[in-house]
Amino acid sequence: MSVKPFLFLLVFVSSVIGLQAQDSTEITQSKKLQIGITETPPFVMKKGPNFTGLSISSWEMLNENLSYEYEYKVYKTLGDLLTGIEKGEVDFSINPITVTDKRMNRLDFSQPYFISHTAVAKKKESKAWHFIKNLWSWDFISAILLLGGIIFLFGVLVWLFERKHNHEEFGGKGLSGIKEGFWWSAVTMTTVGYGDKSPRTTGGRVVGLIWMFVAIILISSLTAGIASALTVQSINDEISNVQDLERFNVSTVESSSSQEFLDLYNIQHSKVKSGEEGLQEVADGNTALFIYDAPILNYLIQKNGKDDDLEVLQKTLKKDYFSYAFPKDSPLLKKIDPELIGLLKTMEWNTMIKDF
Repeated sequence: MSVKPFLFLLVFVSSVIGLQAQDSTEITQSKKLQIGITETPPFVMKKGPNFTGLSISSWEMLNENLSYEYEYKVYKTLGDLLTGIEKGEVDFSINPITVTDKRMNRLDFSQPYFISHTAVAKKKESKAWHFIKNLWSWDFISAILLLGGIIFLFGVLVWLFERKHNHEEFGGKGLSGIKEGFWWSAVTMTTVGYGDKSPRTTGGRVVGLIWMFVAIILISSLTAGIASALTVQSINDEISNVQDLERFNVSTVESSSSQEFLDLYNIQHSKVKSGEEGLQEVADGNTALFIYDAPILNYLIQKNGKDDDLEVLQKTLKKDYFSYAFPKDSPLLKKIDPELIGLLKTMEWNTMIKDF
């Protein structure tokens, strides 16, 4: 058999495949794109009949070179949007979707266009209320109980020696006499020394001498312990890592990267539909901490006038990268990604994100 028919067949098949690929590309360029979004201020916001926000601006600037026709398909929740992208209901999404390992198994992502952080929002507390609350901490109460126990011990000892020989000052049986001994022990420890009571017996004076030296040591250490108890509770209330969240009632947005993060570390949490709902839960006292993206939290707190009620902690939990999300193996990714990379290098874009 001649080789020429096989060469002809190979060339024909290659040409057909090339034409199909070209047709697919042309269809992709010419059709009206469906872009999935869900309201996520300040990245995607509804303003009258139109949408605005940082993500919307990024796409409009990027599309100046691509010149695609497009329309937005709005989803109610982030979870619905992610499912819609995965099922191919839309061509892609420009929402601020965090790239995670779990999501990469379901979707393809563009070059990140914004660096964010997972942050913690909580209710503000006045310094006075914070101090009063710390007075009821176990560390503070245990220090007071220990101090009272030592005072009581030396008060009883001096009373045992003085009750018969110094009846006027330490007399009295049972509780009445112990109260006198406790009073002497307290004023001696604090160096107030009113002089209304003083041991006269040898045993009582030995107890008094020992107590004065012990008190000098104890008063400094116990005072430091009590002061420490008042400040340690403040330190404990600060969130320095994800494990600290276990002590609090925590919530986050359903299907968000914050939920994946909390699930990864087995942090018990409740779920809400949006950032605004989560912040309202904190303001109402239904949850102690709300975990979500820092720029979104800051914007919502300022927008809703809750600066005096809520705060976002400076210490963040992790860094996040926002990207466009595509269905798996989407041909659009290869066309949009280079344009997006070029956009990120422009002065106009860097000026736009400076305030974020």
